[in-house]
Amino acid sequence: MTSTAVIDKSAPTRAVKLRSMSRDRTWALRWSYFFLTLFAIFALVPPLYMLITSLKTSAEISAATNPWWVYHPTLSNYVELLTSNQFLTFFRNSALVSIFVVTITMLISVPAAFALARMRFWGSATLATGVFLTYLIPETLLFLPLFKMFVVFGDLTGIQLINKWYVLLIVYPTLTVPFCTWIMIGYFASIPKELDEAAIIDGASWFQTLTRIFIPVALPGLIAATIFAFTVSWAQFLYPLVFTTSTDQLVLPVGIITTLIKGDVFAWGQIMTGALLGAAPPLIIYAFLMDYYIAGLTAGATKG
Repeated sequence: MTSTAVIDKSAPTRAVKLRSMSRDRTWALRWSYFFLTLFAIFALVPPLYMLITSLKTSAEISAATNPWWVYHPTLSNYVELLTSNQFLTFFRNSALVSIFVVTITMLISVPAAFALARMRFWGSATLATGVFLTYLIPETLLFLPLFKMFVVFGDLTGIQLINKWYVLLIVYPTLTVPFCTWIMIGYFASIPKELDEAAIIDGASWFQTLTRIFIPVALPGLIAATIFAFTVSWAQFLYPLVFTTSTDQLVLPVGIITTLIKGDVFAWGQIMTGALLGAAPPLIIYAFLMDYYIAGLTAGATKG
């Protein structure tokens, strides 16, 4: 008996394709690392320069030396700011404003998002779209009418809100509530409808359904919205620059600029130190909650 050998003529072709795919993958990885390195350099060079400058004295900063090297490192800039009652006041005002704004934002956006995502009514889809479009209006167009509204309100009632740090509790939510509501609408829409239907059948109210089912399940979305609201309220510059002027009413971003820049004299060492200290709270929050933040933004962007 003779056996015939079957020759697979496609084997060389597959081998060529595998080699080609391997080369393509290698080049793709190389390009990915190249652009990742460029992005890392672009992102890390400014804070590195800020750190280097914060460790220098004013004399060394003004000297014609290598700006990327510290010849006589010092912590005097940090000591001066951390022992300054002015800087501590700025920090306290920023902390109070951020905490209150986050609380106000979540108390408004979570029920609003739940109603728009689950309690379907006429015009709910249009209203949900309008909520997000409100966020797209730049603050540079909003601060003038808002300022005029507060002036008129003060003339009519005698209650002056301008130049009070708590006026920011009114204007900041115009930035945080629309976006946080949009995030939560997407996250609530991703939760299976069977959960709230079962709760309603068992006799739960809409409020109980929200607090006992949706909020625990939507925790990543809540964390993402909270982080966003905190970041916006902590780093906002234009609104506090317009609505507050007295030193004891300023928040950290505006306080650093207005008190450490006198005419054409820039206290660069303390400015960089204040910027680094001001960036620390958001940085710490993102370091521990980044996974929740990404998960919440991803769900809010793809669902609903």
